Parts: sequence; C-alpha cells; structure tokens
Amino acid sequence: MKRRNAGVAIGASRPPPPPPPEAGAEPAESGADLGVLSNNREGFVCCTSRDGRFGPRGPNRPSRDHPNLPPPSPMAAAPTSHQLAAGAGAPWSSLPRGGFRALTDSAPASVRFSVARRRAARLEVKAAGNIFGDYFQVATYGESHGGGVGCVISGCPPRIPLTEEDMQGDLDRRRPGQSRITTPRKETDTCKILSGTYEGMTTGTPIHVFVPNTDQRGGDYTEMAKAYRPSHADLTYDLKYGVRSVQGGGRSSARETIGRVAAGAVAKKILKLKCGVEILAFVSKVHQVVLPEDAVDYETLTLDQIESNICRCPDPEYAQKMIDAIDKVRINGNSIGGVVTCIARNVPRGLGSPVFDKLEALLAKAMLSLPASKGFEIGSGFAGTDLTGSEHNDEFYMDEGGNVRTRTNRSGGVQGGISNGETIYFKVAFKPTATIGKKQNTVTRDHEDIELLTRGRHDPCVVPRAVPMVETMAALVLMDQLMAHVAQCEMFPLNLALQEPIGSANSTPALAPDLA
Repeated sequence: MKRRNAGVAIGASRPPPPPPPEAGAEPAESGADLGVLSNNREGFVCCTSRDGRFGPRGPNRPSRDHPNLPPPSPMAAAPTSHQLAAGAGAPWSSLPRGGFRALTDSAPASVRFSVARRRAARLEVKAAGNIFGDYFQVATYGESHGGGVGCVISGCPPRIPLTEEDMQGDLDRRRPGQSRITTPRKETDTCKILSGTYEGMTTGTPIHVFVPNTDQRGGDYTEMAKAYRPSHADLTYDLKYGVRSVQGGGRSSARETIGRVAAGAVAKKILKLKCGVEILAFVSKVHQVVLPEDAVDYETLTLDQIESNICRCPDPEYAQKMIDAIDKVRINGNSIGGVVTCIARNVPRGLGSPVFDKLEALLAKAMLSLPASKGFEIGSGFAGTDLTGSEHNDEFYMDEGGNVRTRTNRSGGVQGGISNGETIYFKVAFKPTATIGKKQNTVTRDHEDIELLTRGRHDPCVVPRAVPMVETMAALVLMDQLMAHVAQCEMFPLNLALQEPIGSANSTPALAPDLA
C-alpha cells in the first residue's frame, strides 16, 4: 500500500527572504515582492509574497490551520497594487477579465502563478501475490475446492501455434492420482483455452486457460475450520486476512499451480521455437536416497529417461530406492521430502540484469514461490564454499566455432546475474508434505490446545509431481527475461564483435508460416 502525494496547491516552496536594499537604492516596484498565486482547497485564489506572507485577512483568506499552507505571519502587510489587481484572496469569479492569462501578461517578472487545484489524498492498493512476470505476465486464480482453477497470460507474442494439446502434456504430468506414490484425488485436469487464440494461433491478446475441479470433497476439512493444521498456512492466513478458505487450504493448495503449468507450457514452446531452449527437471533426492552427481549427464539427458518411472528419477536403480522410501512412509501415514534438479540448455547469452534482477535471483524467487519449497541453490551452491577461488573459478577458452566458453560450469550458467550461454542448472528442496495421517498437537481458533487427526488426500512425497512445476517456473523466468532483453538490447543494431542476436534463422517460418 502506498500513499500518493496529495499535491499541495502552492506552486513552490518558500524561498529565503530577499536581502535588505542597499543604501540609496530605489524602492522595489510595487508588487515585486509577490511570490505565488494559488488556489486553496476551497477553490479560492490566494497570493503569497516571496517571504511567505499572505495578503490581508478576510473571509476568503486561507484558514489559519490549513494543513498545506504556511501559517500567516503577524507582520503580514497590506496588499500591494498588484495583489489587488490579482484579486488576492478573492473567489475565482473575481478575477479580472481574461483570467490568469491577463494576470501573467501584466505581472512583473518576479511574480509566479500556480493555478492547479489541490487533489485529495488517495490510497492505492496493489493486489499482491497473484501475478508473475513483467513482460510475459501470468495471473493465476482459483482454489482447491472451488469451481475450477486457471490462468490469464498477458504479453504472449502473436502468431504462435497454440492449442490445448500443447498444455495438456505438462498438466498430465502434474495432475493428481497418476500413481500410487501421489495423492489419490482423481482429476483429469483437462484444460480449455477461452480466449487469446484464433484458428490455432495466438493473437497477442490475453490467453485465458481454465481447468474445472471435478473431485472435490469439502467434507474432509470440517475439523480444519476450527483447528490449525501444523506447518500449514491455516494460521498465517487467519493472522493476515482474518478469514480463510477452509476446504483444501484454498490458495495455499498446490492445485493453484495448474495455472502456472499451463502458462509454463506456452513459455517452453516459445523458448524452443525461438532459441532452441530445453528445460528438464528430475528428482535427485528423496529423503535419504541421494542420486550421485555424476549419475546424470546434463548435456544428453532426455525427457523419456525422466518419465521412465513414477518417481521421475532418470537412474532406474536409484528410482526404485526412492519409490521404496515413499511407499514405506505412505503405508505408515507419514510423509518425506526431497530435491528436484533442473537444467536449461541452449539458453541465450545476456538474459538477466545486474543488481536486483539477476537471473539467479529471479529463479530463486520463482522456485521458492512453489508450495512446500524450502531451499534453492544454483551451480556449485553451498558445496562451493568448500573450494578455494582457484578451484572454483570457471576458466574461459575459445571453442572451435570461435565462441567464448568455460571449461567448467560451477557458476551454473550465470555470471554477474547474466546468462553466459552455458547450461543453467539448479536444485530446489521440498519439505515433507504437511498433512499426514497421524495425530498431532495443535490449537484451535479459540486458542485451545487439542489433538488433531487430519483427513483429506495428499501426496506422501511432493517431489515427483513437483518436477513439471519446477520446469514451469524456470520457463516463465527465462521467457520474461528473453522479452526484456530483446526490448532493451536489440532495439538498435548489435555490437556484433561482442554480442550475438537472439534466436536462429529457421525459427521464423515456424512462428509465422503465412509470412515466411
């Protein structure tokens, strides 16, 4: 919330008083000490001298306690001829014929006028937390047990081939009930594009995507209307808003991410068409089962390898260990957490900006906005603190194509907050699911200590379904920064000795076949 400046009616701040006249100097021209002619909040014209004094007292003079005008001086002098000519302290209707133009034409050079009416202070409230991005902007809406969820995408370029099928693949990877190690809630999560496309092409106008909820069980949350679920958002929503949606946690539910995934699928398609960017995420840790760092080759990893098992770990041996760990806690009514690793290949150089909009900072914000996320690291991350500078630095070299490359990639594809063309890789940590099938101590809205056994359908481990969510947020960040980079740095001819244009020549026909 911010307060807009009320706009004081006085045209200028009070200047210092003029120096006393020198001996023998001629007296100042009558009216030369006038300062500002302005209107007060009642709409009257008033005139002040340069030393801040008002004209004569009278019924039309600004009140002594006016909050935006200086207090009257006890030494206020009688009006000069110019003050009288200007109608100082008189209503607007008392101005001479010709109004302020006549006044300004006839007044001495030392007189300044202000005719702006004072506007009342106004409060502006920005709707917080539902919109992501600046250029490729996504607003999500809906709740877990409402009529449906979805998103509105603003800023999508026109003439991009787009249908529901482009989004449905990632929505199917995210949807509940897809395996025994996910929530048993049954939803098809079938999406529908309601606006923003025509004959299978984007029009450049907002794209509205809607997904209905079809398997709600609001009765499972009766107890939560009175008691706070440990480590859930129930308490903090009450503390902030004084009201909350009890069923399914409302906006705090992971079902909100459906809108993100739909928008992310659009971003991934554009990034692929324009720059050949590939974004892949996979499960690298479940509880105490950790996939070795050298078990996955980031440059050759494929989506088929990731989707080869229900845990979405590309190594079959470790995938089975992770599945066994999830099954064990699922049967006991408990939950565990894990880590998702994400890579982005072929990212153009130059994305991100110095200081506050560093690419890794934007990625961190995006990932930590996901439900249950608790940690983020990019490149060498915390392990880099164990190295010396000579061990950690990524040395440069010239490759066969004449490009500047790095021999190692401990920076994670980002240096100085800007992408350097190497593969971007990072990790996101997710906590154990908060809702478990065990009694826990908590308090009620009436501040009574109780034991609570929560009901509802929840994932024993969120990381298998978090994989497409992580890919989504990475795509939204890269898409937004791609548009920002093109808008700022490719408006004028590039310095081709140092810069390279975004995109490839063969991408244009795919984007606009009718214009090829």
